[in-house]
Amino acid sequence: MTSEGARSGFSHFFLNVLRIGAALLFMQHGAQKLFGLLGSAGGAEFLSRVWFAGVLELWGGLLIVLGFCTRPIAFVLAGEMAVAYLTSHMPNGFFPVVNRGELALLFMLIWSFIAANGGGGFSLDGLIASRRRGSTAG
Repeated sequence: MTSEGARSGFSHFFLNVLRIGAALLFMQHGAQKLFGLLGSAGGAEFLSRVWFAGVLELWGGLLIVLGFCTRPIAFVLAGEMAVAYLTSHMPNGFFPVVNRGELALLFMLIWSFIAANGGGGFSLDGLIASRRRGSTAG
């Protein structure tokens, strides 16, 4: 297991690419649920389960793009995707390719990875951490 400081520059780069790219894709699902955008039939009813999912996907995705509170937000989003898979996909069959749950499981794995590894250097979390190190080093 490598420490944060022992990772190569390529690792940091691709961690940030994964975090930002996945979050931008995830936000589109939130926009569909909340506002009926991007080919969706309409917005979710206020305070419904779908509405809460949309809020998590849109605003949680934005926080992940920015890299702010990345680990706890990613943990919550991984949980949301686990619940989505179990409640919406699993009843339609055991295998993800049959029940159309591949995307929910893939996002769950990505958010779990991000929760374990953090937001990377190109994030608000990374900026805050570097400023803290800089102020305590002097």
